[in-house]
Amino acid sequence: MDKKAVVFDNSGTLVKRFRVIKNLETGEFCPKSNSLKIVDRFDGLALVVLQFNTTCLKKQNPNIRLYDLIKFHNIRCDISYHKSNITSEDVINILKKDKIIVKDITDGFDILARHVKNIELCNGSAIILDNIKNKVAFTISSAGHFFPNTKETIETLKKRGIEVFIASGDRAGTINTLTEFLAIEKDNGYSTATTKRKQEIVQELQSKGYKVMMVGDGINDILAFEAADISILTLEQIEEVDEKLLNTTDFTIHDIKEVLDIDF
Repeated sequence: MDKKAVVFDNSGTLVKRFRVIKNLETGEFCPKSNSLKIVDRFDGLALVVLQFNTTCLKKQNPNIRLYDLIKFHNIRCDISYHKSNITSEDVINILKKDKIIVKDITDGFDILARHVKNIELCNGSAIILDNIKNKVAFTISSAGHFFPNTKETIETLKKRGIEVFIASGDRAGTINTLTEFLAIEKDNGYSTATTKRKQEIVQELQSKGYKVMMVGDGINDILAFEAADISILTLEQIEEVDEKLLNTTDFTIHDIKEVLDIDF
């Protein structure tokens, strides 16, 4: 029997996500904004994930510079999504000059808490850098909870002998927690996966003899969709979807459990 694998994105696919994005130029919060669309909309932007437990930020001095916190705790800053050329060194150099403080991120926690009771699950903090103006343009705090049929769907796939993977732009701590909650092999969880990395994960599985289904909801899944044997766009998050995705995937679903009905 052929080996089969399903690769899931996380936020918006397995987990209903809530984000609070702060525009540092205006000081305004944008709870309904999409971070990937912001990066796509303007030149020179990059989404950078902070590899640090979000709620631990609350314990820090809110007025400390983010750069100083990163240096003190040796926090990794990983580029998750970008359109322009930017390196990890560029990220650190921009942060070193910027005056952004911890409070610019934690200010959004109260808004998050109204939507997510337990922000310990699937939480994350990120920034959007402007590589042209050499500054932090937006901060992001996020959290979420499983869609109603996530656990049952994963369990059913595993009972069918299908191996389950997660490839996500989210931080490592979030993906480790997810694999534990869903009883997925820890090594099957890939964190801070860029658009290109998701494609590579699909191709690596195919090279090992797997027939691969890719399930995701965002523009950062597009290369993985194109590489997969079967591609599925899920609209359960109920957000505006890029038309390029609608024209790229084999199937469109509105509930994760519909994956189980697709001949694989």
